[in-house]
Amino acid sequence: MKKPVLLTLGAPCLLVLGLLSLPSAVPPGPRRDFSSQYRIDRQVQVDTRRENDSLHIFLRFADAKSLPLNQPLQVILWQDYESRKPVLQDSVRHLAHRTRQIGSAKLVDFSLPIASLAAGQIVNVHSGAAKSEDSSEGVWLEITPERLSRTFLLADSVGAPLLRRYVRVGEVFQVSSYGTQQPLTIKQYAPNFMTALPPMTNPATLPPPPRSMAVQDSSSIQAGRRIKLAGPGLYAMRVSGSEKSFGLLAERNSFPELTQAVELIQPLIYLTSTAERQRLYDSPDPKRAVDRFWLDVAGGQQVVARQLIRTYYERVAAANRLFSSYKAGWMTDRGMLYIVYGPPETVYRTATEERWLYRPGMMGEGTYTFRPKPSTFAPEHYELVRRPEYERLWYAAVDQWRKGLTAPTAR
Repeated sequence: MKKPVLLTLGAPCLLVLGLLSLPSAVPPGPRRDFSSQYRIDRQVQVDTRRENDSLHIFLRFADAKSLPLNQPLQVILWQDYESRKPVLQDSVRHLAHRTRQIGSAKLVDFSLPIASLAAGQIVNVHSGAAKSEDSSEGVWLEITPERLSRTFLLADSVGAPLLRRYVRVGEVFQVSSYGTQQPLTIKQYAPNFMTALPPMTNPATLPPPPRSMAVQDSSSIQAGRRIKLAGPGLYAMRVSGSEKSFGLLAERNSFPELTQAVELIQPLIYLTSTAERQRLYDSPDPKRAVDRFWLDVAGGQQVVARQLIRTYYERVAAANRLFSSYKAGWMTDRGMLYIVYGPPETVYRTATEERWLYRPGMMGEGTYTFRPKPSTFAPEHYELVRRPEYERLWYAAVDQWRKGLTAPTAR
């Protein structure tokens, strides 16, 4: 295995940074727009593993063309999302020596010194020349306490990092620990996943969430053994010696894409009534019934129906890739808006919230605020701040879908 490159800045580099740094009183600049992180075609995956005094970062570029090997990767550490003065700047050079080909994708890895990191800081990695301090390009990774302590990550059957918190039922994977492999315990919990409710729903009318989940099964796995989960649901894995569990979602078939008839019906909850969905489920041929549903929406125009199907389920798959946590991404609050309204035009982030903006003329025009609600199973989970004034916008968007008028995703 390649020896990781450790990004450390010696005294000469620190002197240069000191000469080039901005004054302590930095005038407020334009806010960074993070909407590029949610492009429908964005396929960059990232995960980390602590290795002694370093945080090892792994990036997988599904589109190899988006990683030019003749340019360095710029690595910038920010105190938070709104900072204008970097805490640390460096680059990963000689990428050809740091890159592995995995099928059609490319995997690159490097390390940052733990001593330079603190929980709440943000790492930005982008390709090519240094960008403006207000740029939001590249990959943005929040340094959480979990990342600073976790000494393992998920890998496929041959040891390549998966860089995701979900697996498919029957998929063979392993827990790749730094140093000596440790045994682990896996617990399966009874799924109790509620689909996101419309953005105007009054939270006070909702039943309280369950305070605990029932354990369906528990097993101990020997160190270094490959794992295959037999059924879908939510799992918690604890590596021997680790203080906390690692949440893992198991899904069927081709997740994050949906291909089976039942899977295709489920996300239609945002556009249909309970009775309509039940008729689809009860149909002798549910797949044909789904096609007929979209054809009826399109007024019998097959070209329009195909475009509607492509747009809707591309957004569902993108939501699954971007937002899956303790439940599939399409079921989350951000996934709901992403599917019905499309990718946001503008995204602002702070330590306490994420705001999605849709410009006038877009479906759902306005501002939507999400606040983080992390847990063991979902360290990057956000919930929408619901407001009654969203009702008109929501029903207008649903009505547009039902009339077959929704335009293709622009991003």
